[in-house]
Amino acid sequence: MHSVSPAPLHNSDPDADWSLPAWTYSDPEFFSLEMRRVMRPSWQVVCHVSDMPNAGDYHTLEYLGESVVAIRGQDDVVRAFTNVCRHRGARLVDGPVGCAKKLVCPYHAWTYDLDGRLTGVPMKASYPALDQDTLGLVRLDLEIWHGFIFVRLEDDGGPSVAEMMAPYAHEVEPYRFEDLRAFGRVTLRPRRVNWKNVGDNYSDGLHIAVAHPGLKRLMGNGYGVEAQAHVDKMWGPIVDRDSANPSERAYQKYLPHVPHLPEDRQRLWTYFKLWPNVAFDIYPDQVDFMQWLPVSPTETLIREIAYAVPDARREMQAVRYLNWRINRQVNAEDTWLIERVQDGMESESFTVGPLGESEVALRNFCGRIRNLIPEARMHRRPAQGWSQRAAVSPVN
Repeated sequence: MHSVSPAPLHNSDPDADWSLPAWTYSDPEFFSLEMRRVMRPSWQVVCHVSDMPNAGDYHTLEYLGESVVAIRGQDDVVRAFTNVCRHRGARLVDGPVGCAKKLVCPYHAWTYDLDGRLTGVPMKASYPALDQDTLGLVRLDLEIWHGFIFVRLEDDGGPSVAEMMAPYAHEVEPYRFEDLRAFGRVTLRPRRVNWKNVGDNYSDGLHIAVAHPGLKRLMGNGYGVEAQAHVDKMWGPIVDRDSANPSERAYQKYLPHVPHLPEDRQRLWTYFKLWPNVAFDIYPDQVDFMQWLPVSPTETLIREIAYAVPDARREMQAVRYLNWRINRQVNAEDTWLIERVQDGMESESFTVGPLGESEVALRNFCGRIRNLIPEARMHRRPAQGWSQRAAVSPVN
């Protein structure tokens, strides 16, 4: 396995050789701080612009107790709002997708234009304090990166998605992300683990040869991991040696030449994890998007969907199906692994574990969490109520 160290954090970390303590993967107070300091300011994917091509098309995203709606306006601009009426707080739209000429609250029929402006208030004259111009929908930060729509609940001054991915912009460019179209639909997979365990596993390169025999057969010893400040990269070239597994062997055999990709990417699988919980699995045949949304200290919802550049060739259709079969097995193996880790972390005998020099992505992630929540340096769970005594702002 190959690994490349990230640039150091802006302050040295005396705990750099150690993992986060086990208690941080189940403690309700730590979870609450994480949601405020890590998740609310982070960028989250809603969908791809191709998923909402017409005025009024919208997609929703539910996380951290918030409902977000991204909607295309009559002016063709995509905007994002909290899915909350400004009158009594009722939710405006239901379901993951839809189309609307106006956003009309089902409670009292307050009406909003597609750009978020409040345009209709029944019995308007009976509200003496009403200032209609200030009661439009609450707008959220939105960024469209290579066709993918990202939103964030709070702006903490952190980088844009484009800035986060800048070190790898040249690698992403050939894949024609803007031309991607969804195939299949969004799937939601609940997991009984802390959200960090999903991310730790995603960026961990050491377990590939041990726990994923299929990936080992496909990639041999070529799997690599590196970490930048805001993104991890993992990769593995598909070897020429035929796999003993029928699905893997067929994928190797029928994977067609992709005209828009350079030769060094024709048989390369690449994975990017954006801080803190968004991932893109980039294959020659398709691009899978995944994010792991925290539900509780020990529950996570994995949200994912596959996209691809339209290609009607029979061999391309076949390898996309084979890709799904191969990765369905990988997902099953990972689910088994992360649940074992979550269970093991409940033992009083386990506090922190050593991190090897090759575990560059985990080192970077742990350092960032400790930087935002300094109490993560404590090997044992502090007394209940500790978060109320914690500093209002993280240590920089």
